[in-house]
Amino acid sequence: MAELPRRLGLYSAIAVLVGTTIGSGIFRSPAGVAEKIPDPTLFFLAWIAGGLCILSGALTYAELAGALPHTGGVFVYLREAFGSLLAFLFGWAELTIIRASALGAISTVFSEYLLRLAGNLDPAAIHYGAAITILFVAAFNSAGIHIAAAVQNFTTCSKYFALVALVLVSLVFSPDPSRSVAPAAALSSGPTNIGLFGLALISVLWVYDGWADVTFISGEISNPERYLPVALIVGTLAVIGIYLAANFAYLHVITVLEMARSPLVAADVTERLVGRTGVTLISIAVMISTFGTLNGSLMTGSRIFFAMADDGLFFRKIAAVHPRFHSPYISIWLTAGLGTVFVLIRSFEQLADTFVLAIWPFYAAGIAAVYVLRRKRPDLARPYRVWGYPITPAIFLTASVFLLANALITDFANVWFVFAILLAGVPAFWIWQATRR
Repeated sequence: MAELPRRLGLYSAIAVLVGTTIGSGIFRSPAGVAEKIPDPTLFFLAWIAGGLCILSGALTYAELAGALPHTGGVFVYLREAFGSLLAFLFGWAELTIIRASALGAISTVFSEYLLRLAGNLDPAAIHYGAAITILFVAAFNSAGIHIAAAVQNFTTCSKYFALVALVLVSLVFSPDPSRSVAPAAALSSGPTNIGLFGLALISVLWVYDGWADVTFISGEISNPERYLPVALIVGTLAVIGIYLAANFAYLHVITVLEMARSPLVAADVTERLVGRTGVTLISIAVMISTFGTLNGSLMTGSRIFFAMADDGLFFRKIAAVHPRFHSPYISIWLTAGLGTVFVLIRSFEQLADTFVLAIWPFYAAGIAAVYVLRRKRPDLARPYRVWGYPITPAIFLTASVFLLANALITDFANVWFVFAILLAGVPAFWIWQATRR
């Protein structure tokens, strides 16, 4: 069995969760949410609902992470609870669409802002710039997790304080205090149906995604039985808090209908507050934020392929550990290669929607694992037990069923495209098993 050294402490674990979660979404996705539900009350309700959903997931995963602190995280929980087939399907989904879509979407936003500052808006240049960025991040990840963790710690602090500063500036220097959250309610364009709310929730959950990624590097966190549950809970609460504060700040400066017409809402809010200088500053903040998220996503996602190979469900060579840098360098370059291919052929919207639809069934299955393992392995050491069991995991599962059912009704073609790829993993598993035998 391949071993990776446990070099990451509690702060780095929290930084991975927060830094991987806070990417470009909070700077641009509120516009899409406001477009679907142009009512301030429902707008905030969507962000609160998304926060409660991932908090219930984090509380549940905290139990699993403390009990099974091994590289691969969700992959390990699925294997222990449901067997190799479902674990393989998760790895298959990560290999074919999930991780590549995530890396492609994140790097695209980084490249957009970088080239915008440079005065180059060529669409082809954006794709090539994103691909080069992915390869650059892979290079220093291969040189050791301590380097990747240092980058993650720096970018996480920078982006979090940038959002805090944006909130404070909006409250202190708002040009028109009368246009706050309450008056904006009168500007709503009409009732919102449950389908549109569900679609808005998909956008919200894309912004919140990343909270579970820290489990993928469980095998490299020191004192994991103690640190992993703390990192999951504290990190998730920190993300929810800053997201709600940022959206309140946006609506304190502009109305919800203005937000719906503002694809770069953070830039527009900052420009109204401090002029064109603010646009440059927020662009730099978005670049730092997305770069950190890209680093965290590649760092954590590559460990899934490492765990698959180490478990015999993928080519053994993928689980190779570099003799000098002690990094899973082959799985890192495999992950980067997949992301590079996707970012050259797909748009940001295609990448983001595909990612959410593909990964949530496995998030739900990972949550369900806590019920199975409580019954199947009652003697398993559990340093932390999920608060509110069995209701807390049920909240996440209910939200998952609503999310997927709503997507099936409102986005039928895309859902079946994603599910067709996932189901193709079943014969792939049988072929793999037959080949091994």
